[in-house]
Amino acid sequence: MELRPKPRDALVAVAFFTAGLLVHRLGLDQMMGDRDGHTPLGTRVALLAVACAGQAWRHRAPAVAVGVVGAATAADLYFGLSAPMMVVGIDVLFVATLHGPRRLHQVLVGAVAVVTVGITATAAALGDWRQSFYAGLQVFSLLVVPVWWATNVRRHREGAEQVARIAELDRRAAVHAERNRMARDLHDVVAGHMSAIAIQSEAVLSLRSGDPETARTVLKSVRENSVRALAEMRTMIDVLRADEPVDEPVAVRLADVGRLVESAAAAGLRVGLRGADVGELPVGVDVAAYRVVQEALTNAVKHAPGARTSVVLERQVRRLVVVVRNDVVDGARGSGTGTGLVSMAERAHLVGGVFSAGRDGDGEWVVRAEFPL
Repeated sequence: MELRPKPRDALVAVAFFTAGLLVHRLGLDQMMGDRDGHTPLGTRVALLAVACAGQAWRHRAPAVAVGVVGAATAADLYFGLSAPMMVVGIDVLFVATLHGPRRLHQVLVGAVAVVTVGITATAAALGDWRQSFYAGLQVFSLLVVPVWWATNVRRHREGAEQVARIAELDRRAAVHAERNRMARDLHDVVAGHMSAIAIQSEAVLSLRSGDPETARTVLKSVRENSVRALAEMRTMIDVLRADEPVDEPVAVRLADVGRLVESAAAAGLRVGLRGADVGELPVGVDVAAYRVVQEALTNAVKHAPGARTSVVLERQVRRLVVVVRNDVVDGARGSGTGTGLVSMAERAHLVGGVFSAGRDGDGEWVVRAEFPL
């Protein structure tokens, strides 16, 4: 706790003391009967000064402020409650309930309830029920109203802060999801096309005998992969540059899976395609299935060069099944990082599908994905 009150609270305390001093001088201060018929003005001013001194700590140390003002108010009440003291008490009670620690807030609510009920019951025991009614009404106005009002404001403020926190968490989740989507798309472009380009270029460079036709076929595939990669990157950049959210353009379709097979064959795979009608698929399923086949063939090219590979597309009544299997080549290069498998699984799960990858009973590597239609 700092040793000095906040400047704003100090100015408020000075203003309350000045206004209270003026009210006392004008004789407008009496709220309840004077105990002795005439309490010295100096006593009233001294008690007001103590209360205002406590008021200066209402934000920095609200519990101390409540204690000091409460003691000064009790002493003032002994001589007959004055209007300046009542106003200072209401102000400190409101601020302490609104801005004080949660524990202090609970204590003030309980204390006010006990004091209100106690005074009302005491008045009823010492006099008739009319006196207890008026006593309870006065205590309600002086104690319950500021605490009740501050409690409502505090709850609304805490609710607004909670909504703001939830909105911030939602924003962070959206940013995280968007980053994951961008990373997944970049991986598909780089790992799919660029890996094929690198492997096909290596195949051309490794040709020892002059075979213009083979070199031409491979270079043609390299060019197609390069152009396709540039087109997909340009599409992603256009989406990122858009001022307002837009639907992501669809740059790939499962109907173009033949190009992937041709590219994989140019890279050395012995690959076959058996597929059903894959036209008019839901957009999300269409893109996800294409990316799964692309990544599976890329992994086969990288980790099982020259292996026998098959791509099977089966369209059922309510689902699309994609199966890519290849022989496991002993001593294949590259261990991989598993990013491709994660990317395929994420794409399948995003559209409500299931994904699995691993060796089957025959020792082949099988990638299987099912998508709902």
